[in-house]
Amino acid sequence: MNPSAVGRVFAVAPGESSKTQENWARLIDALLEGGFGRDSAIIALGGGVVGDLGGFVAATFMRGVPFLAVPTTLVAMVDASVGGKTGINTAHGKNLIGAFHPPVGVVADPRTLLTLPDPTYRSGLAEAVKHGLIADEEYFEWLGAEASKVHSRELPTLTRLVRRSVELKASIVSRDEREIGERAILNAGHTLGHALEHATAYRLDHGEAVALGLLAECRIAEAVGLAEGGLADRVGRVLSRLNLPTTLRFPVDAEEVVRVAQVDKKTRAQVVRLALPEAVGRMHRAGGEWTVESPPNSILVNVLESLASSSA
Repeated sequence: MNPSAVGRVFAVAPGESSKTQENWARLIDALLEGGFGRDSAIIALGGGVVGDLGGFVAATFMRGVPFLAVPTTLVAMVDASVGGKTGINTAHGKNLIGAFHPPVGVVADPRTLLTLPDPTYRSGLAEAVKHGLIADEEYFEWLGAEASKVHSRELPTLTRLVRRSVELKASIVSRDEREIGERAILNAGHTLGHALEHATAYRLDHGEAVALGLLAECRIAEAVGLAEGGLADRVGRVLSRLNLPTTLRFPVDAEEVVRVAQVDKKTRAQVVRLALPEAVGRMHRAGGEWTVESPPNSILVNVLESLASSSA
């Protein structure tokens, strides 16, 4: 590093609209103009957007410099800061440009969650529900049973929630760091969730989209006979207890959502692939594959339209 270079603070606006190629280039240029080199490091202090963008800057600046994640939102603590995925969005979809670049460490203080607006806080709860759905039935049931304490943000409850979600995700990532197999189950709710975010120009926040994506994918799993009956209703009840949506709050073009999903990173030959649950705590696996080809588009559209039953 240039001896004259000192630490600098770079700020970005909140929200997915900041995860752009333009902001990435701006930050890279600022580092170069500031005299920073390969002996530099980046601290990503903020929510999931800051972690994704800051981590991608770290992954690409000088072919990679270390970064420390300091997540301050629930979604960043339980999901975005764990696993090493970094990235930015494009006009074609979410996180389509990125790299695997794990932070050298994560500093998560649940007390910062007490400062969050309710919608921002709730956004992370969808990720916690996902972790229970894919890997831990007891944790899933605990989230529903302790909903009042989760809502009031009691510190022991927050600490347990963050710790268990991180344990579950880290365990899966440790067995499949580069997502060539089991790690795909962490995409539950996200294939359709990301498509919902993008198709609505991010009028849906991440937590809303993931909650609806989880519910939709449970309904798909039931429709194709992979999941036990009543799974979607069970997931919907826990989502409702946590004040997460189970219906869309405005009309959405279901066919456009499917089109967006077809350019998802997990798509092969324009065929959407989904990680689907068989039951709470157990994901479908067949022939070594943790994802399945999605059913015909008509089923996807019908399921997505079922989420809009109360929209008008």
